[in-house]
Amino acid sequence: MTKADFLERPPESASITDYDRAHMTLYLRLLDAASDGAAWEEAVSILFGIDPAAEPERARRIHDSHLDRAKWMTQHGYRELAHEHPRR
Repeated sequence: MTKADFLERPPESASITDYDRAHMTLYLRLLDAASDGAAWEEAVSILFGIDPAAEPERARRIHDSHLDRAKWMTQHGYRELAHEHPRR
């Protein structure tokens, strides 16, 4: 994934989307950054390549919407993943 391979907002869906699957690593990195107490400005700069000083509203919107989707994955989306790949 390049830093340009993301939407302004991830798709809102009650089930996992192809976008979610393609951005699983991004979601994990966002969750890790939030858990570590990293500033959202640093996370959006590193993970999305957006300068939050130059585009504060866009940067915040992109960061927050993707973090929200990442949190959704931990609460709901993971169930679909678990059913897709049964344990052996």
